[in-house]
Amino acid sequence: MTARVTPFDAAWIERTVLAPAIVARRIAAMAPATGEGAVADLRIALAATDLTTLQGDDTEDRVRALAERARALGTAAVCVYPAMVPAALEVLGGSGVAVATVAAGFPHGLSPLSTRIAEVAACVALGATEIDIVIRRGHALTGNWQALHDEVAAFRAACGPAHLKTILATGELADPTIIARAALVCIMAGADFVKTSTGKEAVNATVEAGVAMMAAIADWHEVTGARVGFKAAGGIATADEALRWIALARHELGEAWLTPALFRFGASRLVDDIVARLPAA
Repeated sequence: MTARVTPFDAAWIERTVLAPAIVARRIAAMAPATGEGAVADLRIALAATDLTTLQGDDTEDRVRALAERARALGTAAVCVYPAMVPAALEVLGGSGVAVATVAAGFPHGLSPLSTRIAEVAACVALGATEIDIVIRRGHALTGNWQALHDEVAAFRAACGPAHLKTILATGELADPTIIARAALVCIMAGADFVKTSTGKEAVNATVEAGVAMMAAIADWHEVTGARVGFKAAGGIATADEALRWIALARHELGEAWLTPALFRFGASRLVDDIVARLPAA
């Protein structure tokens, strides 16, 4: 079931404030699992991974090989550029592994709005069931929250039945209050997931940004009762990093979020390290 657009609420955005000191305290309070708990959490991480290739030299053969690996490992999805969606679907159709793609002027979000909306619709027509769009960061940096809401709502409409993940590019927003507000606006506008990064910024996924985004998700759940997903993406390459992110989600959101329906990693290298750490079947 996809999220619904709700009206823009400027007062809610205005009262969303997150001091860096609060972020630091929340990070200090989390505790990554160890021993058998760590093994269990790494299995959660593997099942929650969107195995990703977003390179300019991607080929159909590379994508088919990635899709075969995702199918064998049971990851949540494969995420590829729109032109590669058909190749991924050749392998993953009917497998239960979703085919995700990036859209809306990825990675910058600065194409004309009509072009970005049309791109989202075209990706759905190709057969992608998850669309990772990127927001126009300038709207967040200048506090033009209504414009951000309107754009994301338009992408939500263009997605139809597909799930909408909104990429905030948190490394370019930096301030925890701006990140939390951007996440909340995207949730109001119908995002099924909020996602940290494109993987193309100078600073990608950080747990500090994760705290800010999860604060918005928790606030939304407390007020509306609805659950929205979280995706950490960009630069996450080791099992130990994955364990920190899972510990953070458990601390900030609770065990109910630790399912691929509500928690994801976007990664290309992470899976190798997780598989190396897991006991042989």
